[in-house]
Amino acid sequence: MTPWEMAAVLAAGTGAGAVNAVVGSGTLITFPVLLAAGLAPVTATVSNGLGLVPGSITAALGYREELRGQGRRVLLLGIGAVLGGLAGAVLLLTLPASAFERIVPVLVGLALVLVACQPWIAQRVRRRRASGGPVRRDGGPLLFTGLTLASVYGGYFSAAQGIIYVSLMGMLLDETLQRLNAVKNVLAAVVNTVAALLFLFFADFDWTAVVLIAAGSALGGMIGARTGRRFSPAVLRTLIVSVGTVALVHLMLH
Repeated sequence: MTPWEMAAVLAAGTGAGAVNAVVGSGTLITFPVLLAAGLAPVTATVSNGLGLVPGSITAALGYREELRGQGRRVLLLGIGAVLGGLAGAVLLLTLPASAFERIVPVLVGLALVLVACQPWIAQRVRRRRASGGPVRRDGGPLLFTGLTLASVYGGYFSAAQGIIYVSLMGMLLDETLQRLNAVKNVLAAVVNTVAALLFLFFADFDWTAVVLIAAGSALGGMIGARTGRRFSPAVLRTLIVSVGTVALVHLMLH
C-alpha cells in the first residue's frame, strides 16, 4: 500500500468502528476502501473481519452500563452468536462470493422495517405481558434462532449485521433501544472474534490492512460508544434506519 492508501484505510477503520458502535454497517465504509487499495474481495472481507474485532470490543465496553442486569441474556444469545459466527466464517471460505447476494438485501430491508416499527412492537409486548401473556426475558427460542441465523450472516460478511440484531431484539424484547444496542455490540464482538480466529489459520489476509483497521476501529469504537449513548431513542432509531437505507441501496446496486 502507498502512504495515502494506508491513511485512507486507517480513517475508514475509525469511521467503521464508530458507526458499528452506534448502528452497524461499518463494513460498508472499510470494504470499498480495501478494494480500492488493491485487495481481492475475499481477502478484503477477511482482513476487514480481523481488523474490526478491536472496535467491536471497545464498543461493547463503552456500553457496559447499559449491559447491567443483562448477563444471563447476553450469555444465552452469545452461544448462538458463537455457533452462527463460526458457520458464517466457514461459508465465506467455502461458498462462492455471490451465494448471499439475493437474500442479503431482503434481510436488511426487513430489519429496517422492524426497527422503524419498534415502538409499536414494544407496546404490543407490554400489553401482552399486562394481560398475563408469557414473559420471556431472553426472547425465547424464536429470538435465539433468529440471532443465530443473523450471526451466520455476520460471520460471512457483517454489513448491516447490527441492524438485523436490533430489529429482532426490538420485536421480541421489552427493552430500551440503548440496552438493545449494548447487547448488539457484545454479539457483534463475539461473532467477529470467532470468525477472526478461524481466518487466522485458514484464510488469506493482508496484515497491513488488518493492523490499520484494528487501530482505527478500536478508537472509533470508543468514540461511537461515548457519542451513541447520549442519543435519544428517536434519534438513534432515525440514525439506524437512515444508515440502514444507505446500506440497503449499496447492497442492491452491488
